[in-house]
Amino acid sequence: MVQAKSWTLAKHFDGFPKDSDFHLKVEELPEPRDGEVLLESVFLSVDPYMRPYSRSRMKEGDVMIGTQVAKVIQSKNPAFPVGSHVVSSYGWRTHAVSDGTDLTPIMPSWPQDVSLSLALGTVGMPGLTALYGIEEVLALQKGETLLVNAAAGAVGSVVGQIAKIKGCKVVGSAGSDAKVAYLKELGFDEAFNYKTVSSLDEALKKASPDGYDCLFENVGGHFSTVALQHMKNFGRIAVCGSISVYNDATPQTGPYPHLMIIFKQLKMEGFLQSRWAHKHPESLKRLMAWVKEGKLQHREHVTKGFENMPAAFMGMLQGENTGKAVIAA
Repeated sequence: MVQAKSWTLAKHFDGFPKDSDFHLKVEELPEPRDGEVLLESVFLSVDPYMRPYSRSRMKEGDVMIGTQVAKVIQSKNPAFPVGSHVVSSYGWRTHAVSDGTDLTPIMPSWPQDVSLSLALGTVGMPGLTALYGIEEVLALQKGETLLVNAAAGAVGSVVGQIAKIKGCKVVGSAGSDAKVAYLKELGFDEAFNYKTVSSLDEALKKASPDGYDCLFENVGGHFSTVALQHMKNFGRIAVCGSISVYNDATPQTGPYPHLMIIFKQLKMEGFLQSRWAHKHPESLKRLMAWVKEGKLQHREHVTKGFENMPAAFMGMLQGENTGKAVIAA
């Protein structure tokens, strides 16, 4: 019998999450039966999507949703030998029993000198989100100009680098001078701190006077309203996130950009990376190849200790992380 810990949603978030919204639960797990494995979390993920999904896909008392890299510590399933690692969607848990149908093995060719935590970031869901947003939604072409907001985050930092690999001009916005410096390290052509510029409109105009062919949208709200005015005719927008509104107790209303979309003949499309799940194995290999070639840099904000998951989650929502926010169990 293994003692498993999990963080549950004690109360639906009202505005920004707080400590009392989470509850640490302890339970005994049964021994795995034939065909099952016992997993122990190694790295756990906190991501912005958990905030809106907690309302739409969870009820109070549920274990917090999310992905983790886990190690097989007991196995009665030959497909998952003891000591192997998998990506699972068991959320904020230290241990879980699985029949294997919901597990994704870490790619066999995973290099020993690359941390498995990247399977939750650059070579995982955020990396796939960046890749599909650029290739499948925006169909970004060499020589075009791309704007990406929340550019120092897990998705945005990969977006900008893939766009540079494809020969594009990249402009990024982030919420601190340190993050702006990081974007310059990654090869962004222009970057600015949206919190300190005197005018977002002027900052966008200065960064690309001719406008933007594509926008990779992670923020929504006011930024989106201003950015649409700087899109070129027939511009494309991939809507990946809207973190500026996730914690609003009262939903924002307007302004409504429909005339701007009509006059500029813009294309705006929301997406989830799961739409292209059939491409994941090959896409992950491409991302890993770029990492090994040095074309895809990565930075992680690592919090140690499973007990610190709520704090790590709230810190991520406040923009404390540069790159992917990860918990080392």
